[in-house]
Amino acid sequence: MNFLKTTTAGMALLVAISGVAQAEDLAAIEAAAKKEGTLTTIALPHDWCNYGGVIEGFKAKYPEIKVNELNPDAGSADELEAIRANKGNTGPQAPDVIDVGLPYGPSAKEEGLLQPYKVSTWDSIPDDAKDAEGFWYGDYYGVMAFGVNKDLVDNVPTKWSDLTKPEYANAFALAGDPRASAQAIMSMLAAGIANGGAPGEESGTKALELFKQINDAGNFVPVIGKSATIAQGATPIVAAWDYNLLSWRDSLNGNPPVEVVIPEDGVVAGVYVQGISAHAPHPNAAKLWMEYLYSDEGQLAWLKGYCHPIRFNDLAKNGKIPQELLDALPPAAAYEKAVFPTLDQQDANKKVVTEKWDSVVGAAVKE
Repeated sequence: MNFLKTTTAGMALLVAISGVAQAEDLAAIEAAAKKEGTLTTIALPHDWCNYGGVIEGFKAKYPEIKVNELNPDAGSADELEAIRANKGNTGPQAPDVIDVGLPYGPSAKEEGLLQPYKVSTWDSIPDDAKDAEGFWYGDYYGVMAFGVNKDLVDNVPTKWSDLTKPEYANAFALAGDPRASAQAIMSMLAAGIANGGAPGEESGTKALELFKQINDAGNFVPVIGKSATIAQGATPIVAAWDYNLLSWRDSLNGNPPVEVVIPEDGVVAGVYVQGISAHAPHPNAAKLWMEYLYSDEGQLAWLKGYCHPIRFNDLAKNGKIPQELLDALPPAAAYEKAVFPTLDQQDANKKVVTEKWDSVVGAAVKE
């Protein structure tokens, strides 16, 4: 699969950074990481992409390293701000690693917030889903979908335009603040495509028009949608990544029953990326974490959380994916219409949404 046909011109470093990532002695990295004794992560909810299982797997493999988890519900913009705010700070509030929406990787590189490192499985990561110098690299992807509380919603929406219907009064929410959350911004891109806009500036404009209609109809709930808000009925319908919704559905175990719907229109796939902070207090622990995430074990742990790991094709080709994991995924046909927006398209969409949400839609999303 061609994840991203991007044009990287214009994304060059604004400041020359000496040195590029080189293959390093993993044994030496492991020894140094154990000496550091801590890894600080940020924005990793345990029910997102099976991060709970991923973190436990890492701790089981490296019990000498404590995992300090910051603000699990932070958005991508919050992660970059945490790096900025903690330059020179080696305390517990300084993140070592980040997991952000694709557009935030190149911008963090340009700002000098990341350091390069190429994991040992580097060659099996698709070229169009990684920075050639190793500053950021794709980790997993999914498609935008609807999670619906079936106890409260009789007619499940199958299109983005359905969300304007009167029957969905006070029912629909995004899984993040569209001014800061990559997940919410990608929801807007999907809605914009469904509303007739080409990916990019046009999708941002068309998405805001549709969300103004949804909000004016009294259907938009300005809180961050989560598993708990779906179950409680505060947000019976939530737009989020399919892997989050499927994980939430499983964790609720039928109480209430949740249906996950990949919409008939505006099917958008999104890649998230990893990076190591340029100011990481525990740089070796950060490298060891990346090695774990991009190992077969780490990649399959993400797949257990319904995320398509970035090395999925390589794992499948080599027969390393258990059949039960493949069987647990939604039917492949649901993904056939998926659009993988380029970086330029995502950036253009993001600019419109973040700058004009307040003036066009005007609903301040909060916890």
